[in-house]
Amino acid sequence: MIVSASYRTDIPALYADWFERRLDAGFCETVNPYNGKRSLLPLGPDEVDGFVFWTRRLGPFAGALARLRRRGTPFVVQHTVTGYPRALERATPDWRRAADEIGEAAARHGPRAVVWRYDPVIATDLTPAAFHEERVGRLAERLAGAVDEAVFSFAHIYARTRRNTDRAARAGGFGWTDPDDDARRGLLVRLAGIVGARGMRATLCAQPGLLAPPLEPAACIDAARLSDIAGRPVRARRKGNRPGCLCAEARDIGAYDTCPQGCVYCYANRSREAALRRFRAHDPARAALAPPPRLAAVQAGPEDLSPSGGSFPPPSSSPPSGGSAGSGAGGPLATPTMAARSTRSSMA
Repeated sequence: MIVSASYRTDIPALYADWFERRLDAGFCETVNPYNGKRSLLPLGPDEVDGFVFWTRRLGPFAGALARLRRRGTPFVVQHTVTGYPRALERATPDWRRAADEIGEAAARHGPRAVVWRYDPVIATDLTPAAFHEERVGRLAERLAGAVDEAVFSFAHIYARTRRNTDRAARAGGFGWTDPDDDARRGLLVRLAGIVGARGMRATLCAQPGLLAPPLEPAACIDAARLSDIAGRPVRARRKGNRPGCLCAEARDIGAYDTCPQGCVYCYANRSREAALRRFRAHDPARAALAPPPRLAAVQAGPEDLSPSGGSFPPPSSSPPSGGSAGSGAGGPLATPTMAARSTRSSMA
């Protein structure tokens, strides 16, 4: 069994203490987000063939990775670094620091252990095509030799993505758009060429309609990569999460609405307020990462339920250890003050 931790939230950045306690216990509890069904998932070395971690901040998780390395369980880190403006990514680490963390992890665990993700690509007045090309170029230069793959995708504009991005655009006074396929494909091909020149394979996550050379389809939960790291076969059938997804079958141990890092395009949160409520209700001693949403609302303080209340630790803060977040650079939640301009950001 491969365990995904987690495409629903950032466990390495926010819940390292909980994860290590679950390793001690040898199991965790998962809750199906669609039907509420609870189940126990074993996490012992005899049950788990490998882990795939998804994160934007790996520093707090260094001890957990070292522990897995000692016990002989292979892992792959899917590490997102984009360095977008704070209007789009409120409380993520500085892109230079995040890139350095990737380099440090690769030096400890090998270049196959970390995959760099520049996704989602989002078209706004703040991030036109020239921004993406410049930022990918600088990141690729910094990460050359540390990673062998860069994963791209364009933002999927789900209903909650549209709602949250519209809200941020009104607050920040910028416009955004969802470009047509030709514009998206053209930019992705250019980005692929940039990372290819630095020795990285460019892959595209679950968007087969946008594939064009030199892009290749991505398998983010990759049994072959885990096999390379383990030095033995890790077998899992292909079971993608959506059309065009080439991921191997895995069990995810995360929970939606639990990552308050403030990426406005995130599909995993209804809102940052909802994520803050569940983040503050987290108890690292519990078997499940997050309580049911109703319990989270009861445990949250009145300031957490206010549309303008609450803050999140800055990227330099330590991970939470007792279920309550401190004040920091995240600051108070923004209140919309300006109407978003309806513009068409060029990706040509």
